[in-house]
Amino acid sequence: MSYIEKLKNLNIENNALISLTFEEGTDVFHYNETEVETAISETSVISEFANLVAQPGLDVRTRWQGNVLEHLRSEDYLEDYERGSFSFEEYLADTIAENFYDVELIDYSTEKYDHKRGFTTLTAAVEIPFDNFVKTAPFISGWTVSVETDNGTLTFDA
Repeated sequence: MSYIEKLKNLNIENNALISLTFEEGTDVFHYNETEVETAISETSVISEFANLVAQPGLDVRTRWQGNVLEHLRSEDYLEDYERGSFSFEEYLADTIAENFYDVELIDYSTEKYDHKRGFTTLTAAVEIPFDNFVKTAPFISGWTVSVETDNGTLTFDA
């Protein structure tokens, strides 16, 4: 049984939001303040996020900015993309990485082990309306899925 069939069997309302989270981290040196840049280059969080956002017809939202693509368009981050010139997912990933602090779509945290070493985690958290999620059936391997049910929050790894 697919994850879509499992969710349909829960009798979730169409306007309910499905929460998806993708998290990955890496060992870093934080004394030179490059821990986030290291995590961006050594994890796949931004590329996984871009792949999800770029899936046709999928209404990917963040809690603070609303629809991700609409937010990026309104802030003029997508105006240099020429349709058909290269992969949109790749363009999105590059744009988010280059403007990481400005777009505020990926969260980060650093656990400092000592005065120079640590571990930085990048976290992508999005919400998708249930009816849109079921209709588009996105590829979400590696993401953690959470949804509110009558009996509490159901969370599973896709």
